[in-house]
Amino acid sequence: MSVAESWSRVMTLLRQHAPADHADLPGPATEQTLTAAEERMGISLPEDLRTWLLRNSLDLPEKDEDVMCCGFDGFPDEGSFFLGIRAMEQLYANRCMPGGFDPPDRRDNPFWRNEWIPFLSDQDGWTGKFVDARDGHVGRWFVGEPTVTGEYESMARYFDSVAETLTRIADGNHPVCEVAEGRLFWS
Repeated sequence: MSVAESWSRVMTLLRQHAPADHADLPGPATEQTLTAAEERMGISLPEDLRTWLLRNSLDLPEKDEDVMCCGFDGFPDEGSFFLGIRAMEQLYANRCMPGGFDPPDRRDNPFWRNEWIPFLSDQDGWTGKFVDARDGHVGRWFVGEPTVTGEYESMARYFDSVAETLTRIADGNHPVCEVAEGRLFWS
């Protein structure tokens, strides 16, 4: 399944089971926005990431300055935000290191590589998921712990896991989430 198909499945489930949350989602990024972001970041976005952002760039409106992390709160879980292109740029800029690695003396097992582009984060940027621009694999970081590379072979596989979670929630089989008044409610 492609990333477009996997994301479409996620959006269909969200629209069916949490329509109020679905209605709050912002629209897609434009090709011009993505090109400008790539120029500022100095890296090309992987095709899956670009495809996803052209469907839903989950940045909040620019005027919303009270939110520390620009993303969509409470989706895909209570502690994480899918990031829009502006938030990706901000977090990438915080992680990007001269020489391409953090720390520079651990090239084989770094905490961060400049080829990793975050697309999901907690509010403070301490943990999240990234797509590797070299091969499209999805990994995760958590400050103070080893970074996991290749957690999912692609963004499509990751979104398949999100769709499975939404299905469990809709079926009433999720331990900490249910749907109430058209919204995901995390306990």
